[in-house]
Amino acid sequence: MSDTTATTGGRERGGPGIWFATLPQPLVPRPALAEDIDCDVAVIGGGFTGLWTSYYLKKADPALRIVVLEREVAGWGASGRNGGWCHPYLPVSLETLAEQSDRERAVATQRAMYQTVDEVGRVTAEEGIEAHFHKGGLLSLATGPEQLERVAEEPPYYASWGFGDLVRWLDAEEAAQQVRVAGCLGASYTSQSAVVHPAGLARGLAEVIERLGVTVYEGTLVRGFGPGLVECAGGRVRARYLVRATEGYTTGFSGHARRFIPIYSLMIATEPLPDRFWDEVGWSDRATLGDGRHLYIYAARTPDGRIAIGGRGAPYHFGSTVNRRFEEMPEVFEKLRGVLRCFFPALGDVPVTHRWGGPLAIPRDWQPSVGVDATTGIAWAGGYVGDGVATSNLFGRILADLLTGRQSELVRLPLVGHRNPLWEPEPLRWLGVSTSMRLLARADRTEAHSGRPSVMAKAVKRVLGV
Repeated sequence: MSDTTATTGGRERGGPGIWFATLPQPLVPRPALAEDIDCDVAVIGGGFTGLWTSYYLKKADPALRIVVLEREVAGWGASGRNGGWCHPYLPVSLETLAEQSDRERAVATQRAMYQTVDEVGRVTAEEGIEAHFHKGGLLSLATGPEQLERVAEEPPYYASWGFGDLVRWLDAEEAAQQVRVAGCLGASYTSQSAVVHPAGLARGLAEVIERLGVTVYEGTLVRGFGPGLVECAGGRVRARYLVRATEGYTTGFSGHARRFIPIYSLMIATEPLPDRFWDEVGWSDRATLGDGRHLYIYAARTPDGRIAIGGRGAPYHFGSTVNRRFEEMPEVFEKLRGVLRCFFPALGDVPVTHRWGGPLAIPRDWQPSVGVDATTGIAWAGGYVGDGVATSNLFGRILADLLTGRQSELVRLPLVGHRNPLWEPEPLRWLGVSTSMRLLARADRTEAHSGRPSVMAKAVKRVLGV
């Protein structure tokens, strides 16, 4: 075995929030691994990355013996608790991808992301998954003059890469036809973007891959893994290939603390809102909403007529620690309520019925990565920086091609085989990340007061590698 041993035990769990609470069927956990087994592919992590990889592997080669090993239940982590954005953007710039390969492959990567949105919709329809997939677009709002220049840059930027037909500028009146947000001065609108019920998608995918012959073990703690072998609490799994699909929980394995930083993103959801509210604000096409602030917020209209909104702002914890208690941040939840009141004054003090959150994985260079180590047989995918709903589908297809030896166009994308640099050791990591987050929060406050973009925020983002 390698020294990749779990150090976090079974205490740190992700919170499911509104999405698990509104699943159509009761949650019945699958049996845990209770014996030693052999297989062709062992997938560590039952989130979107592991589920999509298993799905496309089985479609490519039905004879493969595949097992998924999940500590909680499928979709319990970031896959089942996110904002429901199935959007086509990566956290790394197209310029960076072009520098690593060439302009053609950078364009191919963005094109693949736009196509991935439709691929998720195709599979959910074809497999009968109750994910409430709806392609209503993505609105990046300018909710103050300080944000206007940043947001207005998006359409010409994507036009310069050949995607002007998919991203366009809406003036304030046009944006209000989509959704009436108080103080909105305009918006960048991406038509090729969707909203999903993330827990419905994850649980549905788990059922589909089981029908295809994949075995999903839930309640199964992985203690460690190395070439050809996974050590679990209930037994050993011997496999030709291992797929590490653990995202923000990766840092809980020894030797991986510097691979990502786990940053907590927290969410709240309102009670179902009355028809008179929706008549007033519109939002009938359920476009997902963000704006131009530095500490991101993201909002969606849920299938049952609530607003789910989330954002950054929780602190980074020394040593890349992940713990359930970090999901309880009343001050962050209250800030999200404040954003809701600013966006939609008609809400008043609407009751919030659910509060939840958990860690997402941020690589040092903010670039998601996927690949297979031919020497060890260990494959990986992740580092989504919270943008994984669509990207995990693309990476699942890439891993299926890599593991079956299919020389597709996807395996030539610059994300494939990329090795992220490690984050700095502690205490430098904690000092740098904590200071940067405080400065970005201050920049948002200063901009809102002055109405002018912050020069400091640009400098901080350069240091972080954003």
